[in-house]
Amino acid sequence: MARLRFVHWRILLTGCLFMSFNLPHNLLRKIWRQSHVFLALAVGLLFVLQGITGSFSVYREELDKLFNPELHVEAKANQFLPLDTILAEIRKAHPDRHGSWVLEMPVSSDGVLTAWFEKPRESVDLWYAPLMVAVDPYTGRVLANRFWGQTLTTWVADWHSHWLLDAAGRVWVARLAVLLMLSVLSGLCLWWPGRSNLLKALRLRHDAGLMRLLMDSHRLLGLTSAILLLLLAFTGFHLANPALLEAWTGAGGMGHGDAGPNVRSTAVPNGRPISVEEAVLVARGLFPSSELRRVTTPAGELGTYKVNLRQRRELNQRHSFTTVWIDRWSGQIRAVNNPILYTPGQTFTTWQWPLHTGEAFGSGGRLLWFLLGFVPLLLWTSGVAHWLYRHGHLQDKAVRPGLWARALPARLLNAGKNLILLLLTWWNGCKYLTRWAVASGARRFRVFAAQCRERLNRGE
Repeated sequence: MARLRFVHWRILLTGCLFMSFNLPHNLLRKIWRQSHVFLALAVGLLFVLQGITGSFSVYREELDKLFNPELHVEAKANQFLPLDTILAEIRKAHPDRHGSWVLEMPVSSDGVLTAWFEKPRESVDLWYAPLMVAVDPYTGRVLANRFWGQTLTTWVADWHSHWLLDAAGRVWVARLAVLLMLSVLSGLCLWWPGRSNLLKALRLRHDAGLMRLLMDSHRLLGLTSAILLLLLAFTGFHLANPALLEAWTGAGGMGHGDAGPNVRSTAVPNGRPISVEEAVLVARGLFPSSELRRVTTPAGELGTYKVNLRQRRELNQRHSFTTVWIDRWSGQIRAVNNPILYTPGQTFTTWQWPLHTGEAFGSGGRLLWFLLGFVPLLLWTSGVAHWLYRHGHLQDKAVRPGLWARALPARLLNAGKNLILLLLTWWNGCKYLTRWAVASGARRFRVFAAQCRERLNRGE
């Protein structure tokens, strides 16, 4: 099914490219302009919300610690407690939770160890709401017991990934990513001034009025951020709809969040299972220079230890793919997953998450991605303001830098009020645009088809 969808999209894109090369320049530019404006008015606010929630999701753990002081851990010179001791403290705090625990190691010396219980009885009917147990790795003390989606940062992450609509929301997020790519591409096509006017188009004019300065800023900001916005939209689409890319690259079950193969213990149960520390020691024997990221404890007598490590060459910082499955009874290795041996297609599939979150580029990349999330807000407000000016709802003013600097706080406050009013009327505007599209869409399509048919009859 995913491969058929890929063929469908390939045919659609091929048809669009064919139309682009065979339509007159003025008609093609008019189509791009109308598409760009319609996307901004119809779903521009969703672009804004998606960008802002993505920015805060980049620093989800840091913000969670800021909003919850009880999660603060004082870094100490001594090593973490043994994982078996920490697991015993967790099970002592939750004696009725039987099953597998995932112990996620902290990424910094002052971070907490997070123990995940995937299907707690309190949220078993929800789409994704595991129990998160925050533990001090130096003392083993349980600091907090929370469910995913019931904290501010995880709620924001859920909104960003699926709009709080579970699986159906991921479909809509994937569609919004496609619309964002179309919006960026249409903006680039509208901006392109030709080779002879390229330098002139890069100017930022402040002596031609506020609206000219606003539009020049809109174009320059869109131009400088276009590649990164396309990257975010592309990776976001495949994170929301991983089956398509996995079918294309032959990397089934290797997307972000996939559980991987079901590997079982084959040794005869002997009543003396190996410990967590012993399982980690066996796994690191294959990858001695790797870093421990998480350990999944066995579920039932046939379960295995699943040890996730990160090698130096892996792009994934937190959700690494180096995995070793270890028999809980004999301590023998049952399966190994080494991303260094992946095919190019499999590697490209596993890159989607670190490219989307910015962690592939280190701390500087995460900061850049955080700032990039506010670019849709700037582009949308400047574009809508210029659209309102062209339709007579706003007046142009001369730009006087000194006066603007003195009046900036008041102007920002006034702009905030106007933005709130604009948000309140956005829903009604969407209803109007929808009715307009339904009423005039068929007519416009018939006119467009007649023009194309006429050109084909003339042999152009």
